[in-house]
Amino acid sequence: MTPRTSFATPDSPAADTPTRFVRVIAAVATLGALLFGYDTGVISGALPFMELGPEQGGLGLTPVTEGLVTSSLVFGAAFGALFGGRLSDWQGRRRTVLLLAVIFFAGALGTALAPTTAIMVVFRLVLGFAVGGASATVPMFIAEIAPAARRGQLVTHNELMIVTGQLLAYTSNAVIANLWPGEHAWRYMLGLASLPAVLLFLGMLFMPESPRWYASKQRFGEALAVLQRIRRAEAAQAEFAEIKQRAQQAATQEKGGWGDLRVPWIRKLVVVGVVFGIAVQLTGVNSIMYFAPTILRATGLGTEASITATIANGVVSVVSVVIGIFLLGRVGRRPMVITGQAGITVSLVLLGGCFLLPESTVRSYVVLAVMLVFLFFMQSMISTVYWLVTAEIFPIRLRGFAMGVAIFAQWISNATVAFTFPILINALGGNTFFILAAVNIATLVFLVKYLPETRGRTLEALEEQFQHDYAEAHRSKPG
Repeated sequence: MTPRTSFATPDSPAADTPTRFVRVIAAVATLGALLFGYDTGVISGALPFMELGPEQGGLGLTPVTEGLVTSSLVFGAAFGALFGGRLSDWQGRRRTVLLLAVIFFAGALGTALAPTTAIMVVFRLVLGFAVGGASATVPMFIAEIAPAARRGQLVTHNELMIVTGQLLAYTSNAVIANLWPGEHAWRYMLGLASLPAVLLFLGMLFMPESPRWYASKQRFGEALAVLQRIRRAEAAQAEFAEIKQRAQQAATQEKGGWGDLRVPWIRKLVVVGVVFGIAVQLTGVNSIMYFAPTILRATGLGTEASITATIANGVVSVVSVVIGIFLLGRVGRRPMVITGQAGITVSLVLLGGCFLLPESTVRSYVVLAVMLVFLFFMQSMISTVYWLVTAEIFPIRLRGFAMGVAIFAQWISNATVAFTFPILINALGGNTFFILAAVNIATLVFLVKYLPETRGRTLEALEEQFQHDYAEAHRSKPG
């Protein structure tokens, strides 16, 4: 058996503190995550105004068209993730993010100016394409430039920027709703997303390409040049040797694609990635992030008060992700996810129970408090780990493709929840949360059994480990 590559751990000589330039790259790239968060969060405050009739500056949305407008972005994101993953393998991570910045800008302006529901849906699909592309490309890009010892903390800045974008959306929604509560308030809410899109495009013009993407194209000189800009000299050479070895092995194989799913250990990783993504959405997190004002209005709270109260969701999400980033440096991925999954399941049961209480202002704020507990477990322990693990587990030669497939499945399940939730909450009320709790019990069982631990190893070492572990497990089976 060939000797296995040694793993780079936080205490090993190969580990390196990320340079200031790595942090700059991550900060610029995660403007795509900020847009992701803003564009998914802003709809929560825009919907109450879009429900108004055209004579009042709205679009006259019904529960069905409300679900359609909300879910159209998510359906677009599913295909954006699938195509964006492929495009990032073909054209590179940096060029893909530049293209997505242009699409973000066009989508934001299109939704802000949409005269009808049909045109709104079209531009929400366009905007969703950019959101999905960013969700597949940005975490992968950061994972590929980050040192192994700091990869967890750097990649999870992507999740921090997502929830920061959502907080910005909730805050701007509240300001606009209270200062300009009249006609077309929703247009201002949606149009603000065009500004960070411009910043993302300008910033990425000055950023380097991923050294691992260069290596995957056998452009080793350029890969080493980038590593020398973002690592100390000795660390750059050691990491380059490992990357080059894995890239040369991958070059002897066919281009990554659907055919790779015939390879058992790769198929297992893709299945884990797909199911994990679906499980994240079936927590019901986006039913709360997209429809928080709708839920609070269902408990009897007024429109402006519901939109303003939603700011608390954004604040708790940001604080929770900061806590999650702190935990990632000290705790493994698996225990974080499993603890978080148990916490949100209990929270969903409590949330459903709140709707059994008599209608009152007190009940409205109890519902809000339980939503915040749910968001703490979700954002600190599951969301932070989801994007990180998805960026870590797939082999280099099909990383973009496999991430696209996994995140496509995540967005499709997201869209399903987004479309059906306003219909379910309208028909079943708080019983909707009991249904979500039952689903999440099954999710917990799956994660306990199949979720791998990825902390403290280089991407190349993880790839070798997964392949080796699968071979060892099947070698030990009789027959």
